[in-house]
Amino acid sequence: MSQVRSDKPFTLAGRTYQSRLLVGTGKYKDLEETRLAIEASGAEIVTVAVRRTNIGQNPDEPNLLDVISPERYTILPNTAGCYDAVEAVRTCRLARELLDGHKLVKLEVLADQKTLFPNVIETLKAAEVLVKDGFDVMVYTSDDPIIARELAAMGCIAVMPLAGLIGTGLGICNPYNLRIILEEATVPVLVDAGVGTASDATIAMELGCEAVLMNSAIAHAQHPVLMAQAMKYAIEAGRLAYLAGRMPKKLYASASSPLDGLIS
Repeated sequence: MSQVRSDKPFTLAGRTYQSRLLVGTGKYKDLEETRLAIEASGAEIVTVAVRRTNIGQNPDEPNLLDVISPERYTILPNTAGCYDAVEAVRTCRLARELLDGHKLVKLEVLADQKTLFPNVIETLKAAEVLVKDGFDVMVYTSDDPIIARELAAMGCIAVMPLAGLIGTGLGICNPYNLRIILEEATVPVLVDAGVGTASDATIAMELGCEAVLMNSAIAHAQHPVLMAQAMKYAIEAGRLAYLAGRMPKKLYASASSPLDGLIS
C-alpha cells in the first residue's frame, strides 16, 4: 500500500492558517448576514473590495470592519472593479494606508464588465509594481499555466486561477489546465471564481489546490449561512481526499470482495 501524501500547512506571507477557505464580503443582504456567514464558514482570511466597501474611507457610512474585526480575521484587500494596472496599484496603496501598513493584497485587473475575465497584460504590469513596492501579492489570473508561472517568478506569493467566470457558479471548467498549474507550482495555488456549490470546492481541493476563495456561491445561496457551513466541510473533505489519494478509474468492473478462498 502506498503512503498517504504528507500534509503541509497552509502558509501565506509567513503566517499559517488552519482554514483553507477564503471568503468575500460582498452581495449579502446586510452586514449581519455577512457576519453570520463568515463565522459559519470558519474562514480566517476575508477579502474586501476596497473600491466598493467602506473600511474607513467613508467615515459617515457603516464600516465593514465593525463586524469583521481585523483582530479576528486577516483582511485581504482586493482590487475588484479595476480595469488597468494604474487603478489597481492605486487601490492597493489606499488599502495599505487605511489598514495601517497592511501589505497582503489580492490583485485582480479585469478585462471587461461582461466576462470579468482577467486582463493578464495589465495584471502582469500591476504585479511587477506592487511586488517592487513591498506588497505580498496574491493574484487572480486566467488558467493559463504560462501566465501563472510568470506571476510566481515575478514574486507573487500565491496565484489564483479562475475555475469559471466570476459569479457564474459553473464550477471547474478546465481541470486539466489547473492540474498543469499545480504540477509546476512554486507558490500556493488557490482556485478563485466560478465555484457554485460544495462539490465544486471539494473537486478543487482534490486536485491539490492549497485553498479556495469564494463569495457568490455563499452569498447567492438561498440560505447563505447554511451554505457557508457546507463549504467549510467541503474544503476539509476535499483536502483529506487529496491526501488519501483516490482509487484509479477503470473501464470495467472489479469485485469488491477478495477472490481467494471462495467456497465452491
